[in-house]
Amino acid sequence: MPEKLGRDLDPAAVRAWCALALDALGREREEIDAINVYPVADGDTGTNLYLTVEAARQAVEALFTAGGDGGAGADDGGAGAGAGGGGAVPAPADTVRALAHGALIGARGNSGTILAQLLRGMADVLAHGCDGAHLARALSTASAAARQAVAHPVEGTILSVAEAAARAAGEAGPDLRDVARAAYDGARAALDATPGQLDVLARAGVVDAGGRGLVTVLGALVEALCGEAPAPVPRARRAVPLPAAAVAPGGDCAASGPAYEVIYLLQAGDDAVARLRARLDALGDSLVVVGGDGLWNVHVHVDDAGAAVEAGVEAGRPYRIRVTHFAADAARAAAAETGGSPAEPAQRAVVAVVPGEGLAGLCAEAGATTVLALPGRPPASGELLDAIRRAHAREVVLLPNSAELRHTAAAAAEQARAEGVRVALIPTRAAVQGIAALAVHEPGRRFDEDVVAMTAAAGATRYGELAVAEHRSFTSAGVCQAGDVLGLIDGDVAVIGEDLAETARGVLDRMLSGGGELVTLVLAADAPPALADRLERHVRERYLAVDTCVHHGGRQHAPLLIGVE
Repeated sequence: MPEKLGRDLDPAAVRAWCALALDALGREREEIDAINVYPVADGDTGTNLYLTVEAARQAVEALFTAGGDGGAGADDGGAGAGAGGGGAVPAPADTVRALAHGALIGARGNSGTILAQLLRGMADVLAHGCDGAHLARALSTASAAARQAVAHPVEGTILSVAEAAARAAGEAGPDLRDVARAAYDGARAALDATPGQLDVLARAGVVDAGGRGLVTVLGALVEALCGEAPAPVPRARRAVPLPAAAVAPGGDCAASGPAYEVIYLLQAGDDAVARLRARLDALGDSLVVVGGDGLWNVHVHVDDAGAAVEAGVEAGRPYRIRVTHFAADAARAAAAETGGSPAEPAQRAVVAVVPGEGLAGLCAEAGATTVLALPGRPPASGELLDAIRRAHAREVVLLPNSAELRHTAAAAAEQARAEGVRVALIPTRAAVQGIAALAVHEPGRRFDEDVVAMTAAAGATRYGELAVAEHRSFTSAGVCQAGDVLGLIDGDVAVIGEDLAETARGVLDRMLSGGGELVTLVLAADAPPALADRLERHVRERYLAVDTCVHHGGRQHAPLLIGVE
């Protein structure tokens, strides 16, 4: 939990807000997906909001790592550094603009695109001040901008929730925290009212999924500013399936409606975008165009996906074009409801996240497609999704090999499933668990059997690592000083020492005290050359029935990774 921050929504608070919002959406993504019935019941609103906020966070983290020199629009690829970046604190205006720009280029789906416009509207005001009065005005500007971006606004959606949040914030006192709490409370109340505003929600027995996600984002803002999260929204139940002929007010939610969702980024001028809006509005529905200053994110549901893309070509330069076929989504959902499954896939692959080049080579030799997690730069959902696509397989086993990547990997898996790939996510928490899972992988057996065997192998592997303390702090093993060697077991500090080898021996003894048959050691490129020999000798002399396997991981964040099977 972040400590209470200053009176302003300063860069540190914005950074904390991004991290907390992403974590909260990761926890609630499946729940939000389950209540998604409007404008299309495709069950991806939570995933889309997660991916949108993930892109916003990457842009903010990249700014901190660059020391404020990167600028909000420096890279529309958006792959930023992790939270461990060491650059100077960026300017407040640059931070909120990076937040908005990242969300704009990474926006997914209807609700994600609207959220991007809300963040852009907020940034336009917060760039000039970050106190309570500016936050209230920012929420009002954001609500108006989002409503303007939607071709045919409908009440009972994320737009209604945003408007209520802005209204409540405007009625609060000048204190920044009071404004944030009021916005959250107003959004909560408006969310509860959405079934009474939109008939399709009432019939499904749910609140609006996009509005639910916005409440989560505003709750993260309260936590970033106040140091504690507001009371959580009661857990929602899954939406009641609607009949095929269900149509919401305005005709935007028909099961027999447009066949495709088309999203792309567009470089174009204001006049060209105005003409594009008119043309796309005639082609389909759920039209949302957000952005400005020459860069736009376009979202529309149409029957003729090619015509929607051609309209973008006429307006400017479209890129990052994504087309989703709703009929395929509906077929997958129907199969899931009836317990059915698609035809047996012809090919299987493993995608593994690895902390160093050495393990990337090892896993590649074993047939895995790898994603490199550099120190301080964990991969984003988009990178994992690209790796799944590169694997060219109908069945994929995904090994995140990090507890911190569980939500990121889940979002990538969900997106891949929407594209027709059968994905099993094994929640490996360390690279050595991934190695154990990969060792028992057999592409020739049934998919479910292979996943069970790999999951069992990973679960039977305890993991440890060595780290060097950067500052004095309290740990589960006592107080450590800067420069101390920390031995972690299953993520918790278990041994504190001054020597790398001695600390490693202490970790091994603790891990092997409960038994074990195989010790796996993964050494970083900068680890002492004799370390592996000393640890192998220690295991051989003290644990006669235990084998040792050594791998060289290359450049990785920890000097030594340890696995005990």
